Amino acid sequence: MRSRPEELRLKLEGKLEGPWVDELETCWRREQEQSPSRRTVIDLNNVWLIDRAGKRLLCTMRQEGAQFEACGILMSELKEAGAVRIGFLTVLCLATFLPLAAQEPMKLTLSQAVQIALRENPNVLTANLNYAESQENTRMARAGLLPQASAGLNDTVRRSNLDLFLGRGFPGFSEHAGPVWDFDPNVQFSAPFLDLSLWRRWKSARENEGGARADQTAVREQVAQMVVSQYLASLRAAAEVKTAQSRVDLAKSLFDLATDQQKAGVGTRIDTLRANVEYQNEQQRLVSAQTDFKTSVNGLVRLLNLDPHQSVELTDQGAFFESPAVSGDASLEQAWKSRPEMIALAARRSAQELQIRAARAERLPRLSITGTWAEEGLSPSTVIPTYAYGASLTVPLYTGGRIGAETAEAEIELKKVDQQEHELRNRIALEVKNALAELEAARAEIDAANLGVQLAQEEVAQAQDRFRAGVANNIEVITAQDELARANDNQIDALYKYNQARADLAHSTGRMESTYAK
Repeated sequence: MRSRPEELRLKLEGKLEGPWVDELETCWRREQEQSPSRRTVIDLNNVWLIDRAGKRLLCTMRQEGAQFEACGILMSELKEAGAVRIGFLTVLCLATFLPLAAQEPMKLTLSQAVQIALRENPNVLTANLNYAESQENTRMARAGLLPQASAGLNDTVRRSNLDLFLGRGFPGFSEHAGPVWDFDPNVQFSAPFLDLSLWRRWKSARENEGGARADQTAVREQVAQMVVSQYLASLRAAAEVKTAQSRVDLAKSLFDLATDQQKAGVGTRIDTLRANVEYQNEQQRLVSAQTDFKTSVNGLVRLLNLDPHQSVELTDQGAFFESPAVSGDASLEQAWKSRPEMIALAARRSAQELQIRAARAERLPRLSITGTWAEEGLSPSTVIPTYAYGASLTVPLYTGGRIGAETAEAEIELKKVDQQEHELRNRIALEVKNALAELEAARAEIDAANLGVQLAQEEVAQAQDRFRAGVANNIEVITAQDELARANDNQIDALYKYNQARADLAHSTGRMESTYAK
């Protein structure tokens, strides 16, 4: 939300459904009550799903003068359908076209898929909550260093048994005292004046907060890697469908050619049978490729946490056949510096070192200040001010081994962090080296595969000409078709390996989000 004297701008992202509809309405109503004359602009650029309740709220907002901006994923489809005007979206168009748009495929680029996952994936949302929890832990640790104050009011009536208090009764004296009304409003405070243990525990909590932040980044990198891998797998499946369809078309034409030649008396039935068998085989491969593509896209929808009824259309299919160069700044030193897992372990190392120092500081004297101010009396009209202020110095003499145990525990945790860091450095080095080796090999495979496809296509053309001329049977054609199928598979496999190696290299150097979420 961005508020100016003349304009209130509300920016929405992700899904406008369920509790988010109520949240939007509450925020909008509150701002309208404060400044009813301001213009309201609703930014829908990053909204890709609106339920019926959300649509009704947008209609109400439009009727009360709100304006809408829309250029995002969902709204781009409405724009293609003629539902969006330049810069602004009328709710009338929403009511007309939104149910249709929900049934249309969502067009997704690789970058858009990564962006949606980084907003909607449950693992990312959980990491965000973990980071927020670490921030609250830091606040609680800091609270121990700050003064504490409380106010109270005591209003009691007491009647005491003097015989019970004195242990015996005295003739002529009352056996009880009171009732006495005690009226006591008071304020109490305390503050640690010198406590190194609390100070270091607060600094340790701050380091843990930094580690949680790095863990959050690590989860985002991992989710981005999964989405990129799934998107690439879907592109590979789409390419396999395309090549399978082209092979079906080729097999159909060769089957028709064999049938025509048999009818003309220049071909044999065995040639027609061979061509028909090859045609049926290619149709079966096409069905299998289509199924693989659908299941791969379903996996992508699951990673993006989209509505299961939402269909997806991949718009980066042409980019799959590209093999752009990769910058050569990938190094082990850069990877060790950039990987969020290393940053998180460095923060945990600092936190454990501070925990050790905090445990050892338990042996040091602690100085604190306390005080109480109150009004005391038998009734409100008879109260007088009373107070008590003081300082306390505490020197631990014997703790039963607790401080030593806490120190030893913190030192063990530090050694565990050292082992984790050593293992992580080796794993990152392996990932970087493997990614570079696979990238180099995939580049060479692409060159060989492209040449193989070209040669296989020439072989099919020549075998087809020889069969048409009657100088050979269609065994050569069937063999050439199989070679073309193998060459196509090799090409797709090489392109997939190259694109996946690029993604693996970006992940190993901690640059998944910066590379693919732009």
